Amino acid sequence: MKILLVEDNRSLSEWLARTLQADKYTVDCVYDGSDADQLLRTETYDLVILDIALPGLDGKAVLKRLRSRHNPVPVLILTAYDGTRDRVEGLDIGADDYMAKPFEVHELEARIRALMRRTNQQKNPILTCGSLVFDSNSRTFSLGESALALTPREHAVLEMLMMKSGKTVSKKSLADSLYSIDEEVNPDAIEIYVHRIRKKLENGDAVIVTLRGLGYLLKPRYEQ
Repeated sequence: MKILLVEDNRSLSEWLARTLQADKYTVDCVYDGSDADQLLRTETYDLVILDIALPGLDGKAVLKRLRSRHNPVPVLILTAYDGTRDRVEGLDIGADDYMAKPFEVHELEARIRALMRRTNQQKNPILTCGSLVFDSNSRTFSLGESALALTPREHAVLEMLMMKSGKTVSKKSLADSLYSIDEEVNPDAIEIYVHRIRKKLENGDAVIVTLRGLGYLLKPRYEQ
């Protein structure tokens, strides 16, 4: 899952980015509202964490422009402005959630997980596909009774397939969720990760199906 973090306090941004990366999220950081607006026109994200007081465009302008383009990406406002009027205005112009600084990182992480579930229409934090189980709170996979060991890249691919279980996910979408803007995107590497994950799922009854020209589909092995 890929997050855009828009925060002009660089020390806070760097700390929060490291925290989210440790939680297995891919994170892009920008420090200016104009840069964020430009990036949101060209890149795809699963979540935006957006400060309000930004150089260039302020956060409200970034959010208004984002919604005017009919981009439905969930937005969590993170700001020092904590008045009721500020919260109402932020939600009314298209934010999905609002947190005031200072904040508890565990609460922020929980709100991110809740927004991800809501976006993917998943109310239950425990997702299953046959004997494959994903706990979206701990961000861990298990197969039957055993924990499933995955590299960070494998985890990111399988998480997206699991969150969209039963739906086709394109190779481009998987690649976009895997790489930050500072990394070279290699869509062909997705085939390698999928191959490795398939090997690790062999003892269970969840399979990744390749749909030529469309992408990949995670489903129970014996589903018709």
